[in-house]
Amino acid sequence: MSALFDRLQTLFEQGHRAEIPDLLSDERFADADRTADAAVLIAVTDRPAPGVILTQRPAGMRNHPGQVAFPGGKIDPGENAIQAALREAEEELAMQRAQVRIVGATDRYQTGTGFDITPVLGVVPPDLPLVPNPGEVEAWFEAPLDIMLDRDNWTEHEVFWNGATRRYLEYHHEGFRIWGVTAAIIANLSRRIEYRALFDA
Repeated sequence: MSALFDRLQTLFEQGHRAEIPDLLSDERFADADRTADAAVLIAVTDRPAPGVILTQRPAGMRNHPGQVAFPGGKIDPGENAIQAALREAEEELAMQRAQVRIVGATDRYQTGTGFDITPVLGVVPPDLPLVPNPGEVEAWFEAPLDIMLDRDNWTEHEVFWNGATRRYLEYHHEGFRIWGVTAAIIANLSRRIEYRALFDA
């Protein structure tokens, strides 16, 4: 049994009992006719100081080139979000599905580029022998979960995009810039999981 998994699951369930009306989203920038369903895996490493596994996308990719992201992608026909997130993590990092203990699916995030993303939270053993797929992953790294869930560690910026002012969060970790969609998904999750309760347990 995993004490981290049990604490995460309890706090996750408690945090999803009520609606939160002001979660981050780029829905107002999205073209509804181009929306595609997608899923990402928020893989938390089961260690005394848990981390979150993140990837950097190759610069030559069509969507979000060079950006830091969770393992994930489009949901294929016949899949649900959990199945898609696990498949994508296996394709991108050779993360075996049997190694992931699923906590649950959290709030969907609409991107301005036409993706309706369902984030899936899971716990994985530490130090998995991950192997990045060079066609999809330039690099991967682990960022501290406590820092990621503490909103005080993020800086907020504004940019004028598609005729409107867009606010976004940003954090730099060991040379990696975490921002945009990935940062927003983490920020929304932090509204559902009280990190102080998680780490003070």
